Amino acid sequence: MRHSSEIDMCSGPLAGSLLRFSLPLMASGILQLLFNAADIIVLGQFASSSAMAAVGATSSLNSLMVNLFLGLSIGCSVVMARSYGAQDWRHVHDTVHTALLLAVVCGGVLVVLGLPLLPILLGWMDTPADLLAQSVLYMRIVFVGMPAMMIYDFGAGLLRAIGDTKRPLYFLTAAGVTNACLNLVFVIVFQLDVAGVALATSLSQYLSAFLVVRCLMQPGTRYQLCLRQLRIRGPILLQIVRVGLPAGIQSVVFSVSNVLIQSSINTFGTLAVAGSTAAANIENFVYTAMNAVYQAALNFTSQNLGAGKTERIPLILRDCLIIVAAIGAVLGGLAAGFGSQLLSIYSSDPQVIPYGLDRIRVICLPYLICGLMDVACGVVRGMGAAVTPTVVSLAGACGLRIVWIYTVFASAHSLFVLYLSYPVTWAVTCAAHLVCCAYFYRRLSRSRAAALRG
Repeated sequence: MRHSSEIDMCSGPLAGSLLRFSLPLMASGILQLLFNAADIIVLGQFASSSAMAAVGATSSLNSLMVNLFLGLSIGCSVVMARSYGAQDWRHVHDTVHTALLLAVVCGGVLVVLGLPLLPILLGWMDTPADLLAQSVLYMRIVFVGMPAMMIYDFGAGLLRAIGDTKRPLYFLTAAGVTNACLNLVFVIVFQLDVAGVALATSLSQYLSAFLVVRCLMQPGTRYQLCLRQLRIRGPILLQIVRVGLPAGIQSVVFSVSNVLIQSSINTFGTLAVAGSTAAANIENFVYTAMNAVYQAALNFTSQNLGAGKTERIPLILRDCLIIVAAIGAVLGGLAAGFGSQLLSIYSSDPQVIPYGLDRIRVICLPYLICGLMDVACGVVRGMGAAVTPTVVSLAGACGLRIVWIYTVFASAHSLFVLYLSYPVTWAVTCAAHLVCCAYFYRRLSRSRAAALRG
């Protein structure tokens, strides 16, 4: 039985379905970003620039440590979407129960490994000495919430795979409101500063995890979760790892390059870190909106492949490219045009604003190229190519960015040159992914024609 929130990905006009899928997902992603943005805003307005910078200095490391496991959630989504498209209900059941237990394991691993390593890793990143203690405290409290974060992301990925992006939005709305309220209470009333915003984030993540698990346990669905049947099925795990591990490695190496960039920003001092932190939070809202279209490309391609409707894949690619370009151009232009006003939301320190504007102007205006790159990557991954998009992304966006840091940036040591590495590497990688799209679709078409002849 199909829930009213689910979208039929395998029949009918694509553009409307893609938008119905993407818009709630955009809102969900933006609410998830508000977890961290609320931390930054509350600290910037009610604490100090150093407290805000202490949280901002952790963002790249946080991404580095969790992205490998979040890559596995992409694998869960792809496996779920193919099974659902093929109406293989036993496989759907096994995927749900394997994915949720895998999420718990991943969260536990992050807690066990992360807590003792955080001070060492933040030190390696050249985190300014006046920020280090607060950054460590923030990360340690946030990492206590990692099991909940994994459960929500894996569970929401399963729901997205069947076309349901509305209910994850509702869950994040509840968690986002909770997070914002707790931030104000802990920071203004109890004067907890960094510890307070970290505690608010962790508690709100446990709320979102509870809500998504309760949703999956709803009776009468093809994907109903039964806690007693939670176990990792070997064949399902292998399929998830085959898709998700390369995606996770890609995200990790992206994060390594971002850690190197963050380390380079750290050398320009606390004000530069604070300005970059505020600007990066604004950029993340644009990126998250575009990433919703990447998720649509990935899941629509996977479901149509599972249903044997490969002729719809070029149409999915075309419509997603148009949608993501429009979103990136509009939102990126607005972010650049209203940069000063937006940055003032994050910090009341007038010395921070110019540093943030420098970053926004270089990155946000060409941000649509990043969206085009991700959509092409999502279609390739949805067609079943697990390793190729990872290799392309690592060589293009990550490898070239690292080379840029040690060559171009080393010879012209400025924040402008450092930030310029982003659009340059996006353009190169986007072109490579589009070539891969054409290659893998031709190969898929030949295989299908051969099967029909046989």
